[in-house]
Amino acid sequence: MHRLARTGGTAGLLRWLAGRSEGWAGIVGPDGTVLHAAARTEGAMVPDVAALVAASASALAERGVQAYSVDTGEHTALLLPVSVVPQGAGEPNAPVLAVVTPRPVAAGLAVLLADVVLPLSLCLRAETLERKRRRVDLAESRGREAVLHLLMTGQLSIAQQVAGALRPRLPDPVRVCVVECSGDDRDEVARVCVDADGGRSWIVRCPVYARHLILVMPAEEEVPQPGAAAVDETVAARVGDCVVGVSEPVPLADTATGYRQAFHALAVARELPTRHARFGASPDPALAVGGVGRRWADELLNPLLTHVPRRAQDPGSQELLATATSWLAFSSHATDHLKVHRNTLTARLRLIGELLGLDLHRLADQSALDLALRVRATPAPACTPDPAPGCAPDPAPGCAPESAQPASAPLSAPYGPAPVSGTSQAAGGLDEILRRPAVRDWADTQLAPVLGAEETLRTWLRCEARLGPAAAELGISVPGARKRLTRLETLLQRSLLRPPSARYDLWLALRSRDLEASSPGNG
Repeated sequence: MHRLARTGGTAGLLRWLAGRSEGWAGIVGPDGTVLHAAARTEGAMVPDVAALVAASASALAERGVQAYSVDTGEHTALLLPVSVVPQGAGEPNAPVLAVVTPRPVAAGLAVLLADVVLPLSLCLRAETLERKRRRVDLAESRGREAVLHLLMTGQLSIAQQVAGALRPRLPDPVRVCVVECSGDDRDEVARVCVDADGGRSWIVRCPVYARHLILVMPAEEEVPQPGAAAVDETVAARVGDCVVGVSEPVPLADTATGYRQAFHALAVARELPTRHARFGASPDPALAVGGVGRRWADELLNPLLTHVPRRAQDPGSQELLATATSWLAFSSHATDHLKVHRNTLTARLRLIGELLGLDLHRLADQSALDLALRVRATPAPACTPDPAPGCAPDPAPGCAPESAQPASAPLSAPYGPAPVSGTSQAAGGLDEILRRPAVRDWADTQLAPVLGAEETLRTWLRCEARLGPAAAELGISVPGARKRLTRLETLLQRSLLRPPSARYDLWLALRSRDLEASSPGNG
C-alpha cells in the first residue's frame, strides 16, 4: 500500500483495492458524487453502483458513524470516511472510501480497508495541495504574461500597477533576454535563470513560442556578484541545449524594442558555438525620422487613434492598436499572444486596413504601419519642432527641413506591383521620410553587411517575404532559399525567417537606398 501511495497515488491504490475486492472501489464526496473510481472488470460493477454508493454515503454522513455497510442481493457496499485535513477522522464533509464487492465478503477485507485509509488520505491530501499549487502557478504565470503584454503595448503605468502584487519589481532600464529551451523543460530552465541572477529578473513563459522564456532583467548590473558570469552566459553554460539572445539596455517603456532586439540576437546565437549572443548596436529607424516623420506617423494612425466602435462589443482604438502591433510582430501567432480566435484576428486586421487605407497583404504597407507604430511608441526627441528658416539640413534627428516632395505622394513599392488604389495619403509620404539624410545613414548601417550581395534579400522582399515564390524566382529549391536566408541572418544579425522578423526594417532600408540612387543628383 505504501509503495502504491508513493508511485501510483490515489488512482493506484483504488485499482489495487478493486482487484483485491474483485469489484469496484472509489472515493465519493459527501453529496454522493464519485470523485475517483476503479473497477476490476466492467462486469464486476453492479448496474446501479453510483446510486448505491451515493445513498450509502448520505446515510454515513447523516448517522455520523465511522463505518457503514449495506447489502444488496448479490453485493455488499463498505464505506469508511477518509480525512484530508490534519484534524483526522470526524471532520465535516469528508470524502468516503467506498468498495462494492460480491457476496460473501472476503475474509479480512474490512481490516484491509481500515488499513488503507491512512495512505489514501495522505495521497488525497498531497494531490489536493498539488492542484492548488498548479492553480497558483497558473494564476501567477497568466499575471506575468499580462504584465508583459501591457509592456509590449506601451501601457507602462498599468503594467507597474499589476506587477506590484508580484515579485520582483519591474526594473528600469532593462535588458530583455529570450531563452530558447529544448523540449518541455521551461520550468527547469526558469529555475536556472532565477539562480543565475539572484531572482532579480522578471521571468515570463512566452505565450507565442512554447519553447521560449522571456526575461526582463535589470540593465544597470549585468551580473549579480562581482566576478560572476553574465546571466545569458551562465544559462547557456548550465543548460547544454538552450540558446540565449539579449537586447541592448532600453527603458522599461521600450520593452517591445528590447524584445525584438533579443529575438534577433537569438537568431544569431543559434549559429554560434557559445549559444548566446547580444544584440549589436544599431539605431532604430524611429529615432531617425525626425519631426516630419512624427507628423507623418500621427497622420497615418489618426483614423485608428480616433476610431469609435459602433457597438459596445466591437474593438476600440486601443484594442486595434494592440492587434496591429502584435500581428506585425508575431504574424499568425498573434492569436496566441492576444488570446483571440483567428477569425477575430482576421476581422480586426480587415477593419484596421479599411480605417488606414492600407492593404495589409503587401509588405510595403506593412512596413509603413510598423514604422508608424514604432515612431508613436518612441518618446519625442528633443528637437521635434520644425527648424527655423536657414537651419542646416538634418543636423540631428528631428531637426531636418521638410523635403520638397508633396506629402500626398503615393506609397511606392520597388519590390512588387504598384500600390492598390485607396492607399492613404499619410502612407504616401513615406518616401519623403526615407529620403532624409539621417534615414539614409541608418539604411547604410543596416545593409552594410550584405551590400553587393543582396540578390536573395531583394528577391525575398519582392516576393512579399514568402519563401516559396522567392525560391522559384531565384531558380533554387525552397530548402536552398532557406539556407541562404539563414546565412543572411548571421551576416545581418537579425531574424528573417521567424517573427519578429527584420523584414520591415530591411524593406525600408532598401527603399531608402533605391530612392537615393534614383534621385536626380545621382542619376
